[in-house]
Amino acid sequence: MDHVAIERAIGEARLLPVLRTPDAGGAVRAASTLLDAGLGVVELTATTPGWVDALREVRKAYPGAVLGAGTVTAEADARRAVEAGADFLVSPYPAETVRAFAADTGTVFLEGGFTPGEVAAASGRGIAKLFPAHVGGPAYLRSVLAVLPGARIVPTGGIGLSEVRAYLDAGAYAVGVGSELVRSPDPAAAVRELLEALS
Repeated sequence: MDHVAIERAIGEARLLPVLRTPDAGGAVRAASTLLDAGLGVVELTATTPGWVDALREVRKAYPGAVLGAGTVTAEADARRAVEAGADFLVSPYPAETVRAFAADTGTVFLEGGFTPGEVAAASGRGIAKLFPAHVGGPAYLRSVLAVLPGARIVPTGGIGLSEVRAYLDAGAYAVGVGSELVRSPDPAAAVRELLEALS
């Protein structure tokens, strides 16, 4: 899948699950559940022990899925992620070495930022991640987009499933949701209900 198709898939998904789990097995199970529920894009985080093996296992089981590696802040992890099958990389804040690696390899990179300047710089190179989004909420996203019309921004951090529509209405390209999905007693049902509500 090429660069444009990966970015389009993220936007069309609208919901970007950010899977931060205690172990690799949990990440694989969570990713499998959500992909089976109809999502085509998931992000596994590099803070999960054994995340490279988890990413590799999910890639093998779901060759057509769009898989991301999140919390990638160093070039070494960026390289390991791509070698394990990641289609895109995500950082929580400006990460120069990851940015350079992504540019050199043609890898989609959602670079994180919070201030208008950080988000503007990231959005000038591709999709930007707004983190931690819950600090300013949808109103802050709307204010940032007012001075960055056309920017593709994915707010992430502290966002609940019930807030996804508000962020999309504020102009989000897609919305990252993490802990609430992982903690849900039935993540697949929660995703299906949300996707139906958004359709």
